[in-house]
Amino acid sequence: MASPAVAAGHSSGRFDRPYSGYAPKTTLLRDATPAKAGLDPAPIDAALAQVAGWTQPIGSAKPLYAGAVTLLGHDGKIVTRTATGLALKYADGQGTELPADQQIPMRTDTIFDLASVSKLFTSIVTLQLVEKGKVDLDAPIATYVPEFAENGKETVTVRQALTHTSGFPSWLPLWSAQPDPASRLQMALTAKLQNAPGTTYLYSDLNLIALGELAHRVTGKTLDKLVADGITKPLQMRDTGYNPDPKKKPRIAATEYQSAPPRGMVWGSVHDENAWSLDGVAGHAGVFSTADDLAVLAQTFLNGGSYRGARILKESSVTAMITNFNQGFPGNDHGLGFELNQRWYMGGLSGPRTAGHTGYTGTSLVIDFDSRSFAILLTNRVHPSRNWGSNNPARRAVAQGLALALGVGPRHGKDAWFSGTTDNATSTLDTKVVVPAGGAKLAFDLFVDTEDTDLLYLETSADGTTWTKVPFTVRDRGSVIDTDGSISGSGDRHWHQVTAELGAGAQTVRWRYTTDPLYQGRGVYVDGVKITSASGLLLDGERTPESFTATGWRLSRR
Repeated sequence: MASPAVAAGHSSGRFDRPYSGYAPKTTLLRDATPAKAGLDPAPIDAALAQVAGWTQPIGSAKPLYAGAVTLLGHDGKIVTRTATGLALKYADGQGTELPADQQIPMRTDTIFDLASVSKLFTSIVTLQLVEKGKVDLDAPIATYVPEFAENGKETVTVRQALTHTSGFPSWLPLWSAQPDPASRLQMALTAKLQNAPGTTYLYSDLNLIALGELAHRVTGKTLDKLVADGITKPLQMRDTGYNPDPKKKPRIAATEYQSAPPRGMVWGSVHDENAWSLDGVAGHAGVFSTADDLAVLAQTFLNGGSYRGARILKESSVTAMITNFNQGFPGNDHGLGFELNQRWYMGGLSGPRTAGHTGYTGTSLVIDFDSRSFAILLTNRVHPSRNWGSNNPARRAVAQGLALALGVGPRHGKDAWFSGTTDNATSTLDTKVVVPAGGAKLAFDLFVDTEDTDLLYLETSADGTTWTKVPFTVRDRGSVIDTDGSISGSGDRHWHQVTAELGAGAQTVRWRYTTDPLYQGRGVYVDGVKITSASGLLLDGERTPESFTATGWRLSRR
């Protein structure tokens, strides 16, 4: 069953402290060690080691990327800024390495092609126009771009484009189908729908291309000018923008060797063919940036839309960007710009108030509003070829490292039992008890943050071989949920109280956590285990932790 509630969070350094609502505060970023930020450094170090390891081949498998920059922030503190590998390594699409003296090491200030993370900038520009009363979210795009109405699109709204529910196909080969930027843009704007508007979620570059042109029509300014004037200049994001200055090329991470179109090694110009064919400025791709500039943007959102005295969005607009308007399309949570609650790259940071975006070149940004944290991973995973694979394992590892570093404080005493977060595994925690004829009551505290397909079972056995599920009741701040003996789910960031009835006889009580091959949350924590009967206390787990046998579980202390 799903976890019993979808609210709450914490304020600093832990996942289990109460959250009372969206209350942004103005914070300027500063450097700190994980320990000084109240974090456990070990999971972060482990994640960084994984990120570095993936720059190398694993057996016959290609490296996930030539190089990467990882930046993690929590509560206004940048707790790691790490570069690994190479920004330029290969000479061609087959992976021929350049001579060592021509290779360029990755630096923490390396500039990356953000690919689809650029969509966030177009979304911000759109919301800025909404704030000014120049654009109505629920007005048809054709109100501002008349030719957009062609091919049955006269009712498609700005909101539907922002949430990818417009009905557009995911992609069109603008660069090869048309001879010049004007005709390519016209092709995008007048494209036929694949689905009826509002009936289907389908992520599409065309949505943001249309909004970029809408912004141009409404203001008379090109999108790159709007992004500069409304975002990067106020926030002093000096290395962020379209079509980077050629003088910065030594600091730019190379992307793919392209033969169609015949561009050779793409380095210093946008990787996306359609954005390139639109002169490098498009609503769906084209922005270049650094990890530190993106950290400023992330903190701006955590601050409610402002940073260093510059406000780029109202708090209400920030809220709209992280509110799920796609409740009719489960699993495709989306605000007005941000993807929400996507465990496939957000890992243990994912939740209803976790926002982010990825880019095809190997980039990702994750902002966890409840813990005031963010994770940035920038890689050149398409260098030298997009066919070498995905960097999703690294995206998850980075987010998971920060999530585990935040930790979960014990509900009682100094420690709590923790299931671990290993994929494709089963871990067990059990204790033996002799229950008298009248039966007994089992009570414990439970913190659960799992993928829906990763289940915690409460079971009992008289012989240690045959196990039976024990139904239990979960109480959470007034709500009562009865289960069949199993639970999974996410969205909660606090402890729940659990009770169950045990039958008479000598038996083993077991908590069994099973995971499938992909995706993890923060796992399961059990604390304060007590078994009582009419005659008194049969077991107090806080006083006798040695009465438990753990396989895969361990005592976790915060």
